Amino acid sequence: MTTVLAFNVHPDTFRNPFGRTSQPLRAVALIPARFASTRFPGKPLVDIAGRSMVEHVYRRAAAARTIDAVAVATDDPRIAEAVGAFGGHAVLTSAAHESGSDRLAEAAAGLDCDIVVNVQGDEPLISPDAIDAAVTPLLAEPSLDMSTLCAAIADPADVQNPNVVKVVRDLEGNALYFSRAAVPYLREAGAESLRHIGLYAYRRAFLLRFAAWPRTPLEQTESLEQLRALEHGVRIRTVVTPYESIGVDTPDDLTRVREALERRLFQHT
Repeated sequence: MTTVLAFNVHPDTFRNPFGRTSQPLRAVALIPARFASTRFPGKPLVDIAGRSMVEHVYRRAAAARTIDAVAVATDDPRIAEAVGAFGGHAVLTSAAHESGSDRLAEAAAGLDCDIVVNVQGDEPLISPDAIDAAVTPLLAEPSLDMSTLCAAIADPADVQNPNVVKVVRDLEGNALYFSRAAVPYLREAGAESLRHIGLYAYRRAFLLRFAAWPRTPLEQTESLEQLRALEHGVRIRTVVTPYESIGVDTPDDLTRVREALERRLFQHT
């Protein structure tokens, strides 16, 4: 079941993480947004119920209780201008980055905060509670450098789908491995498989180190960036969440998001 909520947090009520402040920020949500998407160019600026997709993501991140500030990290002035128009904060980054974490690391270098949260710019229905769930382990454990989310796989077909990333965890909830393959092997019917949700929280200092490391063998084999951390022996705490979202990779996904949001808005009228 997809949980869809409408949030009216105004961006102007949120602090600019790149402005001068006498106190360091605890957690900053950074939203990587790229205009030149291969499958869906310009998708951060598509209209959804009268607001751009990036504005929906921004407002939902701002509604998370653990987040002190929000900004969009983008390589395109059109996106930065759109963010400024709705009262949000944006920082222009290099167009040469190969991944969202590289873009985040460039932006994070100019922050004074402990935790940086990577909130995907194509998740306009992301739950603020899901963001809080990812941040909470880092608030509770100073020695933890990275956390992420996962959820039970409801559709058995998704277990074999290479586009659905699976995660295997240890008894404390730390990731043992991420894979596009069907892991773990489900020997018995009804055994649980977990789908990885690509929302990450990092210690800022760790994110800067992580982005400087070269790509690792398993990362390249699976095309999964988080494996770079595991190959360096870093603990990644995973949190099982009931909250689901709809990532917008194609125009068909956008139609699903619009329909889901319209249903929610209709229920509140």
